[in-house]
Amino acid sequence: MKIKDIKAGMSNVEIEASVVGKSESRSVQTKYGRREVADILLEDETGRIKASLWEEQIDRAKIGDRLKISGAYVTEFRGELQLNIPRRGSIQTI
Repeated sequence: MKIKDIKAGMSNVEIEASVVGKSESRSVQTKYGRREVADILLEDETGRIKASLWEEQIDRAKIGDRLKISGAYVTEFRGELQLNIPRRGSIQTI
């Protein structure tokens, strides 16, 4: 799937994209307790989308990496689409 084809509410999304930005991790309070989260900016030839990485996922992505992400779902946050990768999702460097 290409980034331009991603819509809010989609699930089981699989994309290949390059990491072109990454935030510092931060600690947030969730219903599961405090967890670390970082945002990455993914890009393919059709566009860009932000993705949230949690806990151990954070170290799996570095700027310049090309990733294959599967099992993700899409939400809209502050008017922007965002890719969410749950624990059962997959992040692979390709």
